[in-house]
Amino acid sequence: MKTNCLKLLTVVFISLFALTACSSQEKAGLKVIDKPETRTESLLHTVVQLSIYHKNQEEAMDEALDYIRDMEALLSTNLEGSDVYKINHAAGEAAVKVHKETFDIIEAAVAMSENSQGKFDISIGAVSNLWKIGDTDARVPSPEEISNALGYIDYQRIKLDKTKQSVYIEQGMTLELGAISKGYIADGVKKVFEKHGITTAIINLGGNVLVMGTSPKTDEGWTVGVQNPNEVRGETVGSVKVRDSSVVTSGIYERYLEGPDGEIYHHILDPKTGYPVENTISGVTVYTKTSIQGDEFSTSLFLLGIKEGLKLIDETEGVEAVFIDKDKGLHLSKGLKNKFELRNEDYHIVD
Repeated sequence: MKTNCLKLLTVVFISLFALTACSSQEKAGLKVIDKPETRTESLLHTVVQLSIYHKNQEEAMDEALDYIRDMEALLSTNLEGSDVYKINHAAGEAAVKVHKETFDIIEAAVAMSENSQGKFDISIGAVSNLWKIGDTDARVPSPEEISNALGYIDYQRIKLDKTKQSVYIEQGMTLELGAISKGYIADGVKKVFEKHGITTAIINLGGNVLVMGTSPKTDEGWTVGVQNPNEVRGETVGSVKVRDSSVVTSGIYERYLEGPDGEIYHHILDPKTGYPVENTISGVTVYTKTSIQGDEFSTSLFLLGIKEGLKLIDETEGVEAVFIDKDKGLHLSKGLKNKFELRNEDYHIVD
């Protein structure tokens, strides 16, 4: 049935499987326990779940959640008084002095734009504000609106002053940090946990998962499953064992808009065209040491496509990826060839 409304899917892209093995073990730092202390809250427009495998960590939990709330207040596009709000509303008029965290994120985003030949671009806001995919007032913009907005997308016109810790954008430009902010925040939560002596934990910010240490039941690592892009939640296509790693997923199943003609428009926009990117990818999962790097790469790889994306991954140390195409084929980077375990017989690994 055709509908004009936005369907916002709140999904957790990555499922974490408990591994069966021996009882809890002593590790460096606090004593590790089998059953975690877990807190779940709605933050960052998603479901945030923090699990700590040590006892009596209420203070660490509280501090981590307060940190997430503080960062959301800094980086929100719509919250009046946030750093990003101030930058966007001063466009063409003045540079805005921002908090160190905001400056660091924007600086990292500009660097990733260079590495991805402009495929990743946080000035996409000029176009994403037209679509508003994820909001109740989402709509399909006119070709004229998109054409006009494209002239305001160019990461090279974001001016950073490291000495003054300020950001300037030209009139008409709009920054949108949604493609990178969760990664930065996940890394920040990890630092909070480390400060409290925590060695074993799972930080899950929607599609951004960061695991600390290894499973308390084995030294082989956490078994992290890759979400089936054709299912809303829970079902996986395969898994990889990782430790002290970030796992980030982007997919066309996350948020989408059904247009008046019944066509589905997903939320990953191409900064060169202003429309949702069109290629053979339905999902990509990236394995990195830091979550901000995973955020950067997951969006960039989706826009680069499978062939160019795999080339970039294989040339980048410490980064691996799984691409899932629309024909249910899995394309693995070189470092995952002997590590990925296929769990769904409807899918196949492409050599």
